[in-house]
Formats: sequence, structure tokens, C-alpha cells
Amino acid sequence: MKKEIIGSCLMLMMFAGVNMQCKPAAQQRELPVEAVLELDSTRVGVSTLISDLNVPWEIAWGPDDQIWFTEQSGTVSKVDPKTGIKKQLIAIPEVYRQRSLGLLGMAVSKDPEQPYVFVDYTHMNADSSIVSRLVRYTYTADTLKDPFTLIELPGNTGHNGSRVAIAPDGKVFLSTGDAANGLNAPDTASINGKTLRFNFDGSIPADNPYRNSPVWSSGHRNIQGLVFSDKGHLFASEHGDAIEDEVNYIQRRHYYGWPFIEGPADLPAEKAHADSFAFTAPMRSWTPTIAPAGVDYYGSRQIPEWHNSILLGTLKAASLRVLSLNEAQDSILKEEIYFAGKFGRLRDICVAPNGDIYIATSNRDWNPGKGFPLPHDDRIIRLSALQRGTKIPATAEILKAAAPQAAGISKGQSLYKNYCESCHKPDGKGVPGSFPSLDQSAVVNGPAAALIRTVLNGKTGANPGEQMPAFAFMKDDEIAALLTYIRGSWNNRADSVPVAAISRLRSSK
Repeated sequence: MKKEIIGSCLMLMMFAGVNMQCKPAAQQRELPVEAVLELDSTRVGVSTLISDLNVPWEIAWGPDDQIWFTEQSGTVSKVDPKTGIKKQLIAIPEVYRQRSLGLLGMAVSKDPEQPYVFVDYTHMNADSSIVSRLVRYTYTADTLKDPFTLIELPGNTGHNGSRVAIAPDGKVFLSTGDAANGLNAPDTASINGKTLRFNFDGSIPADNPYRNSPVWSSGHRNIQGLVFSDKGHLFASEHGDAIEDEVNYIQRRHYYGWPFIEGPADLPAEKAHADSFAFTAPMRSWTPTIAPAGVDYYGSRQIPEWHNSILLGTLKAASLRVLSLNEAQDSILKEEIYFAGKFGRLRDICVAPNGDIYIATSNRDWNPGKGFPLPHDDRIIRLSALQRGTKIPATAEILKAAAPQAAGISKGQSLYKNYCESCHKPDGKGVPGSFPSLDQSAVVNGPAAALIRTVLNGKTGANPGEQMPAFAFMKDDEIAALLTYIRGSWNNRADSVPVAAISRLRSSK
């Protein structure tokens, strides 16, 4: 049989006039099954495809059936899902990486007549101003060349977005953050806080909603995920402030409310704004926030329980969310949660044509969770439906959907975990240079009134990502429980905070 294969290959090369040796195709590498996720009727194997990466921010299935990915430090590479062999395609020296800035979104054209790769990255100019750039490269011979800038827009030390997606009609979409100025988002004269739509050459499509403008939708704070479904619907995940992270169905000329509306417009001022301005509510929102990141659409039946779903990775919640859609794909029917805390922060998701799912972790970024990064982080993990009869290694961990939070946790501790822990950490030590320590803090242990005012009003920081949002949306008894927990935890020994103190300061504003 081997001789027949070699002989056939030689005949084909002779017919084509090629003078070279015939090499057998690369064998698919068997990935060890590290864990098994048990669904209703499907067992999903969890394996590591590649490790020791430098914060992969975008992963996408390429036209060569390999997984293309960006690393935040400024490289674009690809990895063969059959062999695990990585090849770097380009290093972009213009990338400015700091905290959440760097080489971010990417989209790879599958049109052989237009072999383009679109990447978005932050850059610092000579005058120290920060910009975001959407740049088109041409892909040839495992190299990216001929950079062409489609657009450069104002950036900031946070809230730069951004994701890139190619629509079924061949248009390029870019999500932009509000550049830490919420009033950019509803202003259609600004290109921050938007989704933007371009032709491949950077020109403005004639059917865009605003003449000579790339703006497609407005009212966005900081979109972190962008994907088209099999019906051509565009979905986005978006970071809220202290409340209401969102998943939105993005439509032409629609306005999504930021900064005047967060979530479903359920507060009096939000309702009044929604009555005055046409507003599109999110398909789903989360309070407490979960820090939604990359999304992909799952249309395969290899994992039938997840068919017709949005797959969402989260950072703060460190979980995979499966959001099942209705047939029209305009509402979410249910949400299931997997891997809570198991692999750390999940930055992006890629679905292969065969139904396998690839997830990139983000544990070597600027704000890792407790216990992370693990050795050999960051990784790209593969989820694959196992055939019946597949032998499961004895060392494989059996996983299920996340269970409800266990009882026995105090109200104050629960509120801290939901609203404060991602920044100030479980031990109250914060992140040096970004988020202050609450342990032995003079503000925490000082007069309660000053601490209450900070919580009610928020606090600005040197960087947008360091700003403490106002928590005035919380009830008086919730703030009292939260602050009492903080003032009595770790090495703090301050008095409890009565509900009356919060009510009094709130009414005196």
C-alpha cells in the first residue's frame, strides 16, 4: 500500500513537471485527554493543543485549516491543530503593550482572491498619544507583508476594544471602545464607542447608515467579542462598568445606550432616556459583572447540546458560557456555565469546521486570578466530542456544569466576591500600581463616612481601567454588609458600618 501511495505521488509530480521528493502527510498528534466534560448525551474531551504562549488575544480558523492567533506583545502566529507545530508569521514592532493594550483583534479572509489579514493594535506616538490602528496585511508564503492602514483612531490607556470580524458579504467590522470618554459612544460624529464597517480597501460602503462614515452602530462602552452567526447576525460581548455586562445583537444604525443606559433600561433615568432615544436592549446582561471576552457561534451538531449557541469566554468569572439561541437568533433561551475557575481567564474562542472548539486562556495578562498563571500558561485548549467507547485516562478529571454557589458565605463576603474581588483580590492586597490594597488601608480603617462617600461616588484613577465606579446602585443594607466585611477582614479591625450611616450620607448628597 505504501508503494502504491509513493508511486501515485511521483506520477502526479511528473505530470505536473515537478522535480521533488514525495513526503507523506503529517500524522495527527493524539492529544492527551486531561478532563472530560459530561453533558446530557455527549462526553467532551478537554486537551491542551499548545502552551507557553504570551497572552493569546484572538484565535481564528484560517483558510489553511490552521489556527491563527495574535499574542498581545505583538506577534501573529498559527498552529497546526493536527501536529501542534507553531509558526510565527510576523512580529509588529509598532505595537504598544501596556495592561489591556497591545496586539488585539484579528480577522483572516478565506477568499483566495483576497488573501488579507486584518489586525488591530494600539500604538504610542512620539508625543505619547495613544491610537488604535486597523491594518490590513497580505498573506503569502507563511508571511504577512504590505501593511496598509484602513483607519487610525484615538485611543487611551483603556477602553480601546477591540475585535475584528469579516461579514458574509465581505465587509470588515471593527469594534471600538469609548476611549474612556462615555460621551463618545452616542455621538455618531465620533468613531469611538462604535462598531465600524469598511470595504476591504478601507473605503466606506455606500450602504452604511451615515454618509461617508464607517459607523454602523453606536452607544458601546468596550466591546470584547464579535462574531457572525450562520444566519449572518452579528453578536457582540461588551464590558459594563460596575454593573450590566452585555451580549448584544448588533444591527444597522441601532443605538445601545452607553453611557446613559446600562443593561435593560430598568432605572427611572434610563427609562426616560429610552423614551427619548430609540434604544436597543441587550439580549442578556449580567450584574454582578463577569467580564465577557471573546465569542464564537456554534452551529455544529458534534456537540448537539450546544447547537445554535453563542459561546462566550469570561475573564472575571473565568468560565465558558453557552448561550442557547432561539431559531430566529434574536433572543437567548438559556445560559449554562462551565469550567468556572478551572482554567483561569478565558480570552477567546474559535470553532473549527469539524465542531471542535478551541479556547485561549489569558492568565499572563496584567490581572490574573488567584492561583494563576499556572505552569505553561497561557494555553490553547481543545474541546472535542468523544466517540462512544473512547477510553478515558484514569487521571482525567470529570467536569460538569457549574453548580450554584455553596451556602455558608456571608452577605458581605458574597458582595465582595461579586463586585470587588477581581480588582482588590481575595486577600485584599489589590494589584500594585493599579488597584490599592484594602488590607490595612487607612481609608478602610479610618472614619466610615469617607469610605461610604468613596463607595457611593466612585473614584478616578490615573488610568481608565483603574477608576473605581460608583456603587450608588446598591441598596443601603448591601453597602453596609459589604463595608462591614471589608473593615473586619484580613488585618483590618475597624467597626462595622450601620445601614443608617449610608442612608444619611446618601440623602445628604
